[in-house]
Amino acid sequence: MIRVLMIDDDRLLFRLVQAHFKHFRTGAYELDWSETYEHGLDLLLTGAYAVCLLDFQLGDRDGLQLIREASEKGCRTPVVFLTAESSENIDIQAMEAGALDYLVKAEITPRSLERSLRYALKLGETLEALRRIATRDELTGLLNRREYDRILAEEEERARRFGHPLGLVIIDIDHFKAINDTHGHPAGDEVLKELALRLAGAIRTVDRVARIGGEEFALVLVQTDGPAALEVARRAISAVAENPVPAGNGLVLEVTASAGVASLPSDAATAAELFAAADKALYAAKERGRRAAVPAWEARDGS
Repeated sequence: MIRVLMIDDDRLLFRLVQAHFKHFRTGAYELDWSETYEHGLDLLLTGAYAVCLLDFQLGDRDGLQLIREASEKGCRTPVVFLTAESSENIDIQAMEAGALDYLVKAEITPRSLERSLRYALKLGETLEALRRIATRDELTGLLNRREYDRILAEEEERARRFGHPLGLVIIDIDHFKAINDTHGHPAGDEVLKELALRLAGAIRTVDRVARIGGEEFALVLVQTDGPAALEVARRAISAVAENPVPAGNGLVLEVTASAGVASLPSDAATAAELFAAADKALYAAKERGRRAAVPAWEARDGS
């Protein structure tokens, strides 16, 4: 069943739309309703709905504001605007805000409504696929370097605004070139995919993990100071090493990793400095024999 959320302060329109749903060619849609901005936004952010029908003018606030707020909070639910106006500027405003389609209330029919819902769902799937291509590493499914750079800059700004620490862990697979040279690149790819899963399982849902190089990964840890980030780094490299890694065709390999740890504002003032500090700490971990997590303060002091 495809769940649809309608956010509109007009009860009569809701009843009309509800009646239209009963005349769809398929019975695959289920409609829920909210008549207020705040409640509607809360429901939308649950992620429980496949598409949203949103009133363009919602009381003393408007749907444009709601869709922007939802988008800022990570909502990707396709939106169809409902408007009482037929102005040629409405479609431009709606699309610029992030809506995928709009319907003029007085012109809604069961056929046009079902068509609009199908269109929004299909286009939403296409945009999500394109978004994934643009932000995800093809091999591991983790965030890619471009998205990591964007997120780190965003989290740096948020940490500075609210006075929260921000942790960064850079992890590198030990002797990864030897794996490729000895067993071939397909085996190396299997190792990368398995370690991506293990690293993702070592962090909280609010944190991020990205593949930022061939065998290099980054953990972006929100509201996390240096000591706490060091604990995450130790947990992550333990997750890598605690069990042999299946590398395809029955091959099982012992794999270890090293990590460098840094945090804002203790070790750096900017995102670029944060990365440099964590990278320097990673280099120190490699010099110490690998399979270790080294914090920036130790690498800086040379201890």
